[in-house]
Amino acid sequence: MKVKLEILNIYATSKDKKEILKNFSLNINDGESHVIMGPNGVGKSTLSKIIMGSNDYQVNEGKIIFKDHDITSMETSDRANLGIFLAMQHPISIEGISNSEFLKTAVSSNRKIKVGIFEFMKEMENAMNDLDMDPKMMHRSINQDFSGGERKKNEILQMKLLKPDLIILDELDSGLDIDSLKIVCKNINDYVKENPKTSVLIITHYPKILEYLNADFVHIMKDGKIVKTGSKELANEIETSGYSVIEEEK
Repeated sequence: MKVKLEILNIYATSKDKKEILKNFSLNINDGESHVIMGPNGVGKSTLSKIIMGSNDYQVNEGKIIFKDHDITSMETSDRANLGIFLAMQHPISIEGISNSEFLKTAVSSNRKIKVGIFEFMKEMENAMNDLDMDPKMMHRSINQDFSGGERKKNEILQMKLLKPDLIILDELDSGLDIDSLKIVCKNINDYVKENPKTSVLIITHYPKILEYLNADFVHIMKDGKIVKTGSKELANEIETSGYSVIEEEK
């Protein structure tokens, strides 16, 4: 099985020079689903931003390889065009740019062709219907006055249209009611089923979301690195006993 994402001994700091990731390593193969869990402040969300190339963090040592490309110093847009997608924990709103305008531009850039307006609008309409979104949202400013659930659905709408090879879900269940969570997870599962080489990295505090999404491997983070790896049962152990029972693997 081919390695899709390879994170090699990453050391990373924030803008204020605080060390966040410390000798962090992780391999994700084609079609695998990995979960990162851990208490607050261990670097879970930071990891997603570093993979995506956020300017808020500096990689000081190590490499990130995606589909045989060294993306360690690559711009965020270039990483996205290679096929990485991040569904953010707190999606931002952008006034003055409609969902349809933003997505048509992003899709055209991603596919390296000028997407026809009729073809695009039909594709977007079908995706919004899958997500039980009001069609009027395609003409509204990005996330402007959207509820938490609507913002998360909007993230998955972007995923469905951009067709990534690696999906990173940062605290997907944050701000979602149970009905919206089921809809969002069904759309992710359907996408992965239709694109079986797609890999998924799920970042979460709680194992509840794993009732709706597959997990091949569960990793526990502590002090900026992975200290234990297991199956879905490891997530259940955390839910029962908490993170204090986890000891670093030797």
